[in-house]
Amino acid sequence: MENNELIMTLDAGGTNLVFSAICRGEEIVEPVHMPSSTDDLEGCLQTIVAGFEAVKRLLPAPPTAISFAFPGPADYEGGIIGGNVPNLKAFRGGVALGPFLEEHFGIPVFINNDGNLFAYGEALSGMLPEINARLEAAGNPKRYRNLLGLTLGTGFGSGVVINGELLRGDNQVGGCIWCQSNKKYPEYIVEESVSIRAVRRVYAERSGDTTERTPKEIFEIAEGIVPGDREAAVAAFAELGEMAGYAIAAVITVVDGLVVIGGGLSGAAKYILPSLMKELRTTTGMMDGTRFSRLQMTPYNLEDPDDMAAFLENSATKVTVPGTDREVNYDTARRIGIAISRQGTSRSIALGAYWFAINQLNKSKK
Repeated sequence: MENNELIMTLDAGGTNLVFSAICRGEEIVEPVHMPSSTDDLEGCLQTIVAGFEAVKRLLPAPPTAISFAFPGPADYEGGIIGGNVPNLKAFRGGVALGPFLEEHFGIPVFINNDGNLFAYGEALSGMLPEINARLEAAGNPKRYRNLLGLTLGTGFGSGVVINGELLRGDNQVGGCIWCQSNKKYPEYIVEESVSIRAVRRVYAERSGDTTERTPKEIFEIAEGIVPGDREAAVAAFAELGEMAGYAIAAVITVVDGLVVIGGGLSGAAKYILPSLMKELRTTTGMMDGTRFSRLQMTPYNLEDPDDMAAFLENSATKVTVPGTDREVNYDTARRIGIAISRQGTSRSIALGAYWFAINQLNKSKK
């Protein structure tokens, strides 16, 4: 996928807008930071234009396209942002942001949600190629082509990549997991138990502490760095892991690929992954009393050295082709791996935006 296309990007995840540009999978300018105008549409649009103009002046050649993640709900294919956009109230009612930027800069504009682009970045420049490289180094012929990407933060973000293609769906909600059923509270969505608000709620319920704690503070309580109810802090992250694992099990059965986790809460992975893995390893059964693993694949925690070693091991045997002396590989092991993003959520999203633009541009040339 090597190319010389210059893609301008935007990180619109917080109160600041961060503009940059990527070429050949590498950031090539110093990012430009601009404050966002959350309630003033005209001011926000002017800031976005000014940010991209500032980046454009830094480029060695004209940009090919603009590509970035933006909060939804939205008609991403049409480039229209609308609905209840966190931190960007000015976009309520629907704003044709993509067409607006295309008119101004005269180049294609691609917008998608951060969960999709996180998964795409990890599939093309992150966990997926890294694990396949490790399999090759270990002498294991197995290669993975599919990935489920998850972000744990304000909400439960997700995206699915199948054989290099981002699953967008006919209604642009392909790969969404946040509205899956909640194991503990079936009447609610899983995001109520897999989010920042869930960690705060569970800690408060278990500790009786009504202080408005941040996830960072709750993590530091779990670590014993700051005073608080350590048992409740650990339990808050463990419950999140269990609930996430329940939803992941339902989705990964369909996707059948690697799982990579990012987002701010992934920093507490040491307390999240044990219960998440335990949930993935639960059993189910039939009315005749038969019990078997819930997943058809064996899940491995790739953050654990022993699990990683077992995952990389080549278990294939040789079988003879009938009527010949030729042998072929026969591997009955079904394995998936669960890992935390190595390159970080923001970088994966930026790379996802870049590769998504390259993919769309290549399709338009055919």
